[in-house]
Amino acid sequence: MLVQAAAQATPALVPVAMGGLMVWVVYRRIRRNFGRQVIHTRKMAIRTGILALVACLLLTVGFASIALAEGALAGLIVGAALAMLGLKLTRFEIGAGNADSYTPNPWLGAGLTALLVGRMAYRFIILGSAMHAGTAPAHGPGLGDSPLTTAVVGLTLGYYLAYYAGILVHHRRFKRQALGQAA
Repeated sequence: MLVQAAAQATPALVPVAMGGLMVWVVYRRIRRNFGRQVIHTRKMAIRTGILALVACLLLTVGFASIALAEGALAGLIVGAALAMLGLKLTRFEIGAGNADSYTPNPWLGAGLTALLVGRMAYRFIILGSAMHAGTAPAHGPGLGDSPLTTAVVGLTLGYYLAYYAGILVHHRRFKRQALGQAA
């Protein structure tokens, strides 16, 4: 009887657990947009590589629909352009030892995160209400079946991919200049 009750409660806990996980991820993302951030070049290079892989995977949605791939590509391009603006607004600091840091513009990153979370919440609400009403088809519409959604995801990926790559490049250049002036 206890096992049967646990089995019935488990599907109800999945959305709660996923919601909690999403809140934690968004909190971490927003926290990285405010204040001074220490530059860990190895972690940032790995993060950039993972984002590049995810961006390539996002573009494979073109196999399902060319409109989805166009939305993703447009988002990646606009995101990379926004990252160039973000890099111009970023302050770099050379610290003692390996304590080099940067201070990002808080509004760009927080705005992109809010846009992504808002779009995902909208899609979940639309799909949830369609599934609850029984009007959702068995194989669609899915969470990523909208060119606007793939554009927003591409925008976020393109921004952070170009921003982190730019931080690595600018940090190396900034550190070289600071060392040249000190000598």
